[in-house]
Amino acid sequence: MNATTRVGLLGLALALSACSTLEGDKIDYKSATKGSTLEVPPDLTQLSRDSRYTAPGGVVSAAAFQAGQAARPSPTSTAAAVSMGDVRIERDGNQRWLVVKRPSEALWDPVREFWLENGFTLAQEQVKLGIMETDWAENRAKLPQDIIRSTLGKVFESLYSTGERDKFRTRLERDANGNTEIYISHRGMIEVYASAQKDSTIWQPRPVDPELETEFLRRLMVKLGVSQEESKAVAGAPLQRPASARVATVNNAPAIEMDEGFDRAWRRVGLALDRTGFTVEDRDRSQGLYFVRYVEPNADKKEPGFFGKLFSGSTPATPPLKYRVLVRGEGGRSTVSVQNAAGAPDSSANAARIVRVLADDLK
Repeated sequence: MNATTRVGLLGLALALSACSTLEGDKIDYKSATKGSTLEVPPDLTQLSRDSRYTAPGGVVSAAAFQAGQAARPSPTSTAAAVSMGDVRIERDGNQRWLVVKRPSEALWDPVREFWLENGFTLAQEQVKLGIMETDWAENRAKLPQDIIRSTLGKVFESLYSTGERDKFRTRLERDANGNTEIYISHRGMIEVYASAQKDSTIWQPRPVDPELETEFLRRLMVKLGVSQEESKAVAGAPLQRPASARVATVNNAPAIEMDEGFDRAWRRVGLALDRTGFTVEDRDRSQGLYFVRYVEPNADKKEPGFFGKLFSGSTPATPPLKYRVLVRGEGGRSTVSVQNAAGAPDSSANAARIVRVLADDLK
């Protein structure tokens, strides 16, 4: 079925359901695949074998590692915390994460079950690195609950689509006190027409949704033993903070200057790497280093969308390049810079692109 026919049928259903409302405040995910065979490669080249899921370009890939590494204690002066049993929610600006008084090994299975119970297929599971990532999934609660859908049920379920897909990455990181910090980051895609004729569609990145991240953190708290009523504390309004990240040149190399100390900068950079899809091959918090893999852009291919303009949407002819993202704090300020694989400062065009992508998320 081509895109015009499918969208037309959905439009007819919407027209006949004037009294229906979108269940926008609910979550009911259904994975776009039933296994890992259709997993999107790190550059987001393709969402599935169906041409409707061809993404408009790739991104620098990203995952975080080494959950067992010791971390510096998080300061309590800049983050709001709400404790419930051995689980507490920490909040700093629009960023939230869980701190659980259990080892990461004891949390892996419950967290894994949590995503499966919420309708997702896991595309990546790296126990030793403390990373799991879902496949692309659709929030079916956003579909109109009209008379046609309720009558025909699943017979024509494939005719309905929200035109959006989401995936979530969970990162477990051990702190210096033996607790486990749990971060959930969101990435989204949206289906748009590829031409004025509206005879085909493509998928392109859409903005990160912090509210979705918060909602899944709240649900995970319930999975870990917190009551529904207590878990609502996580949904408080974010603490408003002025923009604190800006692109600068430090020692003749591109960098990001942040008006905050190391601990908060480290957390924010880690979340930015997760949200923007980098592949982090290792991390060392004691040195302030994330070891990332980068795919050079394809200058011969036109790529729509923000990330498509920066990164290749096809398999690179050469192996991905390796870089280090260095977070260095001094007092209440931090600097984020890019190093080459040998640890030397990098001032290349690739380093500048990496800095811009991270800065856009950190602003």
